[in-house]
Amino acid sequence: MEGLIPLVNRLQDAFAALGQSCLLDLPQIAVVGGQSAGKSSVLENCVSRDFLPRGSGIVTRRPLVLQLVTAKTEYAEFLHCKGRKFTDFDEVRQEIEVETDRITGMNKGISSIPINLRIYSPHVLSLTLIDLPGITKVPVGDQPPDIEHQIRDMIMQFISRENCLILAVTPANTDLANSDALKLAKEVDPQGLRTIGVITKLDLMDEGTDAREILENKLLPLRRGYIGVVNRSQKDIDGKKDIKAALLAERKFFLSHPAYRHMADRMGTPYLQKVLNQQLTNHIRDTLPGFRSKLQSQLLSIEHEVEVYKNFRPEDPTRKTKALLQMVQQFSVDFEKRIEGSGDQVDTLELSGGAKINRIFHERFPFELVKMEFNEKELRREISYAIKNIHGIRQVLPCLQTGLFTPDMAFEAIVKKQIVKLKGPCLKSVDLVMQELINTVKKCTKKLATYPRLCEETERIVAGYIREREEKTKDQVLLLIDIQVSYINTNHEDFIGFANAQQRSSQVNKSAVGNQVIRKGWLTINNIGIMKGGSKEYWFVLTAESLSWYKDDEEKEKKYMLPLDNLKVRDVEKSFMSSKHIFALFNTEQRNVYKDYRFLELACDSQEEVDSWKASLLRAGVYPDKSSTENDENGQADNFSMDPQLERQVETIRNLVDSYMSIINKCIRDLIPKTIMHLMINNVKEFINAELLAHLYSSEDQNTLMEESAEQAQRRDEMLRMYQALKEALAIIGDISTSTVSTPAPPPVDDSWLQQARRSPPPSPSTQRRPTLNNPPTRPLSGRGPAPAIPSPGPQAGAPPVPYRPGPLPPFPSGGEALGGPPQVPSRPTRAPPSVPR
Repeated sequence: MEGLIPLVNRLQDAFAALGQSCLLDLPQIAVVGGQSAGKSSVLENCVSRDFLPRGSGIVTRRPLVLQLVTAKTEYAEFLHCKGRKFTDFDEVRQEIEVETDRITGMNKGISSIPINLRIYSPHVLSLTLIDLPGITKVPVGDQPPDIEHQIRDMIMQFISRENCLILAVTPANTDLANSDALKLAKEVDPQGLRTIGVITKLDLMDEGTDAREILENKLLPLRRGYIGVVNRSQKDIDGKKDIKAALLAERKFFLSHPAYRHMADRMGTPYLQKVLNQQLTNHIRDTLPGFRSKLQSQLLSIEHEVEVYKNFRPEDPTRKTKALLQMVQQFSVDFEKRIEGSGDQVDTLELSGGAKINRIFHERFPFELVKMEFNEKELRREISYAIKNIHGIRQVLPCLQTGLFTPDMAFEAIVKKQIVKLKGPCLKSVDLVMQELINTVKKCTKKLATYPRLCEETERIVAGYIREREEKTKDQVLLLIDIQVSYINTNHEDFIGFANAQQRSSQVNKSAVGNQVIRKGWLTINNIGIMKGGSKEYWFVLTAESLSWYKDDEEKEKKYMLPLDNLKVRDVEKSFMSSKHIFALFNTEQRNVYKDYRFLELACDSQEEVDSWKASLLRAGVYPDKSSTENDENGQADNFSMDPQLERQVETIRNLVDSYMSIINKCIRDLIPKTIMHLMINNVKEFINAELLAHLYSSEDQNTLMEESAEQAQRRDEMLRMYQALKEALAIIGDISTSTVSTPAPPPVDDSWLQQARRSPPPSPSTQRRPTLNNPPTRPLSGRGPAPAIPSPGPQAGAPPVPYRPGPLPPFPSGGEALGGPPQVPSRPTRAPPSVPR
């Protein structure tokens, strides 16, 4: 991996300069095999460090997730010992043993809770290696009866991931056809693209036997073949033999063994590291196109801004003047666009700017007017009191009670009082518009954040001017109301007059509107019981005469049509469990509104939608309910009764008030928006265009106003640094593309023996003698341990003598042969394997 490490490190450094990690997502490497198969030794050899517990029987009793991290110094950290750095790897081994015993106990127990170890070193790639417990079938010690299934599930949890390379480790002195490691790998990797067979303990095979045909991938073939390794023995470990010496002894063994010398360059731990390195290289090359596209898109997105920063000249004296003029002009354009609703300043999340002001004018303000106007019971009580108070102590003759004197004075008193009540909604609309203008200014000044003082001063000056205009607008609004109060024009062409007041009946003015559609939209009927289907969303259509709802917005399947006669609307308190905002329709004559329901509860997603629907219902003549809460202390108001003559006068004045207030409302609804528009909105726009720059110059010194924020200076430096880092990262990706070679996956092989192994296992290939020898075939000793009767030429004895070597060694294969790819694998040799003697 030495060649790949520098390139990946350079790429990670480039990404670190961008302020983000290099998400290469390198594959995990998991070792799978039976107990004492040499899994931990294979893993140690890949890392070139001696740090894992060793011994006989089951030693790895918890999964060890080993994360390798490229760093300048070498040390280790455990997740359960945060903050403690281990520089002595003997202490790492001891900590693994202690942590294992803490969870599993001292008597061979196992646990699926992993130990997380992270090793920082300049000699490794950022990889994840997983040491898994060995597969066993018979429980010992404190192990549970289902030990085999537990370990199998534990292994499958790791090797099922698509980015996990599987090292299926099998000792050479056991039956390969029954290898559980290969069977598990076949289940999760049926194509064999992630599985590499590793044959260990080749030096412990019976004398006269070898695994040549397995390692040549002729018998029991795998797609990626097998790699033979020779690990350190327990004696070597106890003698503190380091890994480098063990690798030299392993190399010597393969070169001196007659069965393996022709493929010695394709055997051993270094070749296994080379294969893993090639897998990592292939993975990195596969991810490079996505990385390149991502980096190029980032580069394009910041290129325009970087060009501005490249031309930045802080010493230029005209720079600040130009920037100030540009900023003020940009602010003016943005403000006008937000008010007029044009250009690119379109908010897609909520109503704002001109759209919200329009809604205040045409929905919120008329709705507030109607809420103030219609309180029938209170109005009639006021009229009756006015008539009686006008008489005072005088006794009115019955012949005079029908005259116009009394109703005329009572009419003016009631009308003036009703007109004065309009001041509240009118002033409230001014406040709402003023608040929205200030919010719009705040949104527009966000683009001035580069210069904090300019941003603050602009917002302060414009907001102050808006508040000045608010006071003048309110004065003008109050003046309009006072003008209406000063003279009651009973000769208005739309006023019904005293003669027609007694004949007029209260009705909703729908004839002029007809049955036109007022509004359409989605609403949820909230009060349908769960047993009847629960709350459902329908498409509602509101006309001047009815409210209909359909299954969907195609309006083909009508569910119901509700007439609007005698309907009113009122608010419903929001449910604790619901996020919807609810209002209800009800009948003033206490009749059912819809089927068996006295109320029809309708729900919207926001309060703004509720207010909008109420305003639309108001246009259709459905008014808000306002229950009277005022009672006289002595209860006389509730028990007040009128004689028939007084009732006729009250009804007459009530009709006159209704007619005249409709004229006033129409006038106020027209004049107030125009007044606000002229005195506030248009005036503010003119101020920003013509006077804002002068106010800025007079408020502070230009150099103070145009002083850059520290954040902006930092952002400029970061953008320039990011630009250079992106270009460097793209260059490094080009180096990786040109300096690494992608090796295609080997062709598929016939690995059906893995499925048939459980039904009819063939004789173990590891027990076959070479055909060149005349010794009769023997069967190895049963069990998974080494055969003690035959001395093995292990690496601890240096170059072991080979008693059956027939003569001098043939010449070593050339470098070209050694570095060539693995030979093409035939499906199965034509000769039959020797049978086991009976």
